[in-house]
Amino acid sequence: MIRRIIQINEEACNGCGACASACHEGAIGMVNGKARLLKDDYCDGLGDCLPACPTGAITFVEREAAPYDEAAVKARMTAKVSHEPGQAHNCQGDSLPCGCPGSQLAQWPVQIKLAPINAPYFHNARLLIAADCTAYAYANFHQDFIAGRITLVGCPKLDSVDYSEKLTEILRQNDIKDITVVRMVVPCCGGIEQAVKKALMASGKMIPWQVVTISTKGDILP
Repeated sequence: MIRRIIQINEEACNGCGACASACHEGAIGMVNGKARLLKDDYCDGLGDCLPACPTGAITFVEREAAPYDEAAVKARMTAKVSHEPGQAHNCQGDSLPCGCPGSQLAQWPVQIKLAPINAPYFHNARLLIAADCTAYAYANFHQDFIAGRITLVGCPKLDSVDYSEKLTEILRQNDIKDITVVRMVVPCCGGIEQAVKKALMASGKMIPWQVVTISTKGDILP
């Protein structure tokens, strides 16, 4: 059937996740750090997500789409609640019969201070540079940030090092497509963001990059 439904411009999306939080039907999810319409029949076409988007990446279109399925939405939201923090579920090891997604980690090691400067997995890679605490604070860290990226993590306060020199060499010696920096809102996390800025400038390369800030309650901040 032809009906009104949302359309998301991934190029304009900044990965803030505000639209996913605003959607009461769970129709929008974060995939590889970008908002995505998960299924047509989850979208009721009312557009609660539109005013939440700070970049104007979401619009309405009229197109062929499956009809809104209220029963499917209720079932999805019930399943989602059962897997929120504090809810018991039976997922162990690599076998996830409950449907929970597994690890998205693509390489090892992940600590910045242990990672090599040059490695095959860096070729044409989308790079995630994250503060250690972010993976603990943000529940869907693997699915929203690690998936599809090469991951480097560190804490400049605990390591008492300036990561910028090593990051500069990684950027110089490899073809990096883009960089996503994920940090906590706390001031000590500013060190990892500054290290990436310094490395980008010192590398002499124009690499697209973005910073995502996580609150101490585990939310993505605008």
